Amino acid sequence: MTPGDAEDARLAGEIAELAGEVLLSVRRALAGAEPRRRGDEGDRRAHELICRLLAGTRPGDAVLSEEGADDPSRLDAARVWIVDPLDGTREFGEPDRDDWAVHVALWADGRLAVGAVALPAQGLTLTSDPAPTVPPVASGGPPRIVVSRSRPPDFVRPLAEALGAELVTMGSAGAKAMAVVRGLADAYVHAGGMYEWDSAAPVAVALAAGLHVSRVDGSSPVYNRPDPFLPDLLVCRPELAGPILDVIGRHPSPGPAP
Repeated sequence: MTPGDAEDARLAGEIAELAGEVLLSVRRALAGAEPRRRGDEGDRRAHELICRLLAGTRPGDAVLSEEGADDPSRLDAARVWIVDPLDGTREFGEPDRDDWAVHVALWADGRLAVGAVALPAQGLTLTSDPAPTVPPVASGGPPRIVVSRSRPPDFVRPLAEALGAELVTMGSAGAKAMAVVRGLADAYVHAGGMYEWDSAAPVAVALAAGLHVSRVDGSSPVYNRPDPFLPDLLVCRPELAGPILDVIGRHPSPGPAP
């Protein structure tokens, strides 16, 4: 019998939390090490744990992980777990930052079935089931748009000017998307290059919460493709989707290289 979405979402959340505990342990153990060493060790240990847990609980499922070799057999699999063991490796290597995440998502029968995003340094995990409730928009202030610390799209300045918005830089894609889910921001937009594991779990949670999710051209993101490069993403409150996509359409960014 195929597990249901609720059971898979519970598993995704548990695995993301356990990987987060491993990452916090690595961070403590290697507090004095070079940031790159902390990141590499965190990536490795979280990846190994996630793969081991999925092999034990869902042995017939395929896995696409940022840290693992890509097995082309996933393209014919009915169920594919798409995971990022450590999203925001740079932030993880900086001891005082909490904007890094663990992503665990499931693509099943041609749809993004479930997702979980753990924010271990914040003690928080959000899943697609039960779906989070997005707080009402705060009145009186400008819209807040979260963008990449290192690769904000060319169109963000015209976008901020057109909407009278405040730009907020943040690390991990998961942390940025969850900022919108949690009502800490109104939109997250990215066009600087990313892969399926960067967005699958955040997209699943954001969709479950009732947010608008699309590529920056307005199309829906599709997962488990031969090439996992999926370079751009928009997550926002539904009422902002039209105005944001209109501005982006008038100020396209050059396409990023994979």
